Amino acid sequence: MSATKRSADLLLQLAKARRTIYPLNKELPIAASRIQELVNEATLHTPSSFNSQSNRAVVLLGAEHDKLWDIATGALRDIVPDDKWKPTADRLAMFKAAAGTIMFFNDDDAVRDMQAKFPTYADRFPVWAHQSNGMQQWLLWTALELEGLGANLQHYNPLIDAKVAETWGLPASWKLNAQLVFGGRAGEPGEKQFKPLEERVKVFGS
Repeated sequence: MSATKRSADLLLQLAKARRTIYPLNKELPIAASRIQELVNEATLHTPSSFNSQSNRAVVLLGAEHDKLWDIATGALRDIVPDDKWKPTADRLAMFKAAAGTIMFFNDDDAVRDMQAKFPTYADRFPVWAHQSNGMQQWLLWTALELEGLGANLQHYNPLIDAKVAETWGLPASWKLNAQLVFGGRAGEPGEKQFKPLEERVKVFGS
């Protein structure tokens, strides 16, 4: 029992280490090959319903990362009014100043395949795919933090979806879910605020 408790405490400590850090730079404390290794391992070992393995990931580094945030800037410039553009532009420039981005996708073909095989649960597979994608995002975000990087999670989909697919030649079935921006830490996370646990957790029985 004590060994189990130590293991759980370690996991919780790792969870607490993961924070949102916005000020990032292009100085990576680890090699690009190590980042790819982390993405590969997280992709292999993230749980998915019925072992559907519907998660997909694209890693962008250097000029490819910059290209993504130029795409986002162009998409937002078309819809944000001039008087509100500067804060939006500053935020996008902050993301571009980082070293890389991991884009997370759900593969709709994999989801449809599971729906055909298990029609009883057809309406649940899209939800379960998103849940699995979220687990992969958390796992990689935490892994990068533990390797000395900073990161923040963004959601500029669906505004950038078509251009992203065109730019990197991605299958039409890959649907963008989130973008994890990462890089060297150029600042610290803000103070974390918690809502009362009694409003969020209920326990019945003993």
